[in-house]
Amino acid sequence: MSKNHLALPIAGVADQFLLKSGMAFLNHGSFGACPRPVFDVYQSWQRELEAQPVEFLGRRITGLLAEARAALGAYVGARADDLAFVPNATYGVNIVARSLDLQPGDEVLATDHEYGAVDRTWRFICGQRGARYINQPVDLPLSDPAEVVERLWAGVTPRTRIIVVSHISSPTALIFPVAAICARARAEGILTLIDGAHAPGQIDLDMGEIGADFYTGNCHKWLCAPKGAGFLYAREESQPLLKPLVVSWGYEAIAPGPSLFVDHFGWTGTFDPAAYLSVPAAIAFQAEHGWPQVRAACRSLLAQARARVADLGGQEQICPDGPEWWAQLAAVPLPPCDPAELKRRLWDEFQVEVPIVVWRDMPMVRISVQAYNSPADIDRLVGALGEILG
Repeated sequence: MSKNHLALPIAGVADQFLLKSGMAFLNHGSFGACPRPVFDVYQSWQRELEAQPVEFLGRRITGLLAEARAALGAYVGARADDLAFVPNATYGVNIVARSLDLQPGDEVLATDHEYGAVDRTWRFICGQRGARYINQPVDLPLSDPAEVVERLWAGVTPRTRIIVVSHISSPTALIFPVAAICARARAEGILTLIDGAHAPGQIDLDMGEIGADFYTGNCHKWLCAPKGAGFLYAREESQPLLKPLVVSWGYEAIAPGPSLFVDHFGWTGTFDPAAYLSVPAAIAFQAEHGWPQVRAACRSLLAQARARVADLGGQEQICPDGPEWWAQLAAVPLPPCDPAELKRRLWDEFQVEVPIVVWRDMPMVRISVQAYNSPADIDRLVGALGEILG
């Protein structure tokens, strides 16, 4: 079978993941899964650190992180010096939220599709500053990306300081038209922060084309790096707005690096950099295994899952079938049910690991398909849903 017509699971790739057998693991989107070759690199970095900690952290770490940032920059279309490693996307959101000089009456505009931790971060900060955090409704179903922009812009006012939008939303798994949103915001003098937690490794990225002031993403989800590897991108002209969450030696660097941004966020005290340093290995792993074809095969299987689950209860899909709306992650509406009980039974009785999300009182199953999944996983999910819901 040619690489252009791959079937899942993919020989030589699926068996390199460390997941235990006997379950249908359809929740790659929550925490990812790391293949063995990448995990081996991760552990080798940890062993090298422990062999001579002073050499590693005292003399080599700046250069090692610069090399890793260069590889990541080439992958996401950004200068290495406009990137900083962070443990996760939520951490990146907190850097931006806590840095902005919000004043009483200022507004932070988001959609009502944002990740819970992001909502909580902005509500916390706005509560402290006397600002307002607004979740602008973006109704479902959607049929035109321009609808998203217009519905979001209905919430823009002269007090809007920053627009915060998911690239791929967590509860509804929709790809939002972030480049169009950022372009319009820039024309109106509004800052933008894109939460790209689910984007790296699932869709192609180019920070220049997206045009956000700030973009934060996870490498440990769809890029399959070890847990604790994320990044924060900041446009060069927007970097002076950011302040480190933790002040350490990088704040007044004895040997300044290429920018204050790199200095402030590159060293915040003793830490284990192994996950960050393993990101180039994750990029290389996917490149070596023809990941564009892998992603296409995953999407094909997910399309089947999406249709079969919708047929169970005759529910309307939340968006069209096109690749501009979803990639390897999709949310499918379910008939009325007890979401917590459904999730419990799916795991306890059928060993199906998949999240049941609720958006505006609408229960949905959010299905992830990665290289290790198979049609049998989808059969198990559909069968289990049919038995429980039927």
